[in-house]
Amino acid sequence: MSTPTGPASGLPVRMPRPRQPGRHRRPEPLVAPEDAPALVLAVPGKPSSATRSLAEEVVSIARSELPGLDARIGYLDGDDEEFPSLTSVLAHAAEGRTARYEQARAAGSDVKEPDGPVAVVVPLLAGPDSALLRQVRQAVMDSRVAAELTDVLGPHPLLAEALHVRLSEAGLARADRARLFTVATAADGIILASVGGDEAVQAAGITGMLLAARLAVPVMAAALDQEGSIASVAEQLRNAGSQQLALAPYLIGPEIDASLVDEAAKEADCPASEPLGPYPAIGKLALAKYTTALGIAPQQPQSTPAR
Repeated sequence: MSTPTGPASGLPVRMPRPRQPGRHRRPEPLVAPEDAPALVLAVPGKPSSATRSLAEEVVSIARSELPGLDARIGYLDGDDEEFPSLTSVLAHAAEGRTARYEQARAAGSDVKEPDGPVAVVVPLLAGPDSALLRQVRQAVMDSRVAAELTDVLGPHPLLAEALHVRLSEAGLARADRARLFTVATAADGIILASVGGDEAVQAAGITGMLLAARLAVPVMAAALDQEGSIASVAEQLRNAGSQQLALAPYLIGPEIDASLVDEAAKEADCPASEPLGPYPAIGKLALAKYTTALGIAPQQPQSTPAR
């Protein structure tokens, strides 16, 4: 609920705007007030300029979807110099909120002492990875900041869409099955490569079913971090009749060394598409995790239907 002077709850709300006539009018956009918790993107893996560029694009997409959003980036293996660590980013967010409150009081404003979470931490992970999630939780505890940790981004239909796009970009899938053209290199079997062990493979399998529906070819999930998993799934697909396989990394990108994907593709004797990277859906899903954690219900991001 909002008041004439602004939001009463301190959380993003729907701001009053003139309504468009007709039943096809656009939904009113959300706007984040200044005192909303920060969205902190927890970025795994060894930091690099490429990782920073990817993370900055993801938070830029989130900000464009929710104007006024305080979105920050914290690296699990940050050095607190070029790449700020998740722990320090959370600590700075808490310090900033306290400073704003004290400045307002000093200026004579009758403001309520801030409460609730300082930040909502969103792991930049497509699927569950217990080792990396433990690292995120430890960083949050080390910061001694009231922060809420969300689930990973997947499974979700938007990730199936992103995988489809990456495969089509690599010439390994048709961009649109409704059009009457052929792709000579289109795969007739997809290995969906994840990291995080059996739990990650099971979660990837859900997105894999959505991808299979889009492509009308079999999709099986395998673990990059389990010896023999990729080769075993490749053999199963070939035994089932698939002749042209493709490996689709079910990864954002920073989680692992890129060489592991190349090695897996060689192991399966097939080409591979690029990781999901800064596909627009990643930023939208990160924001959806943030708004869900705060109990807000904006319009959910929708995937493009398979055709």
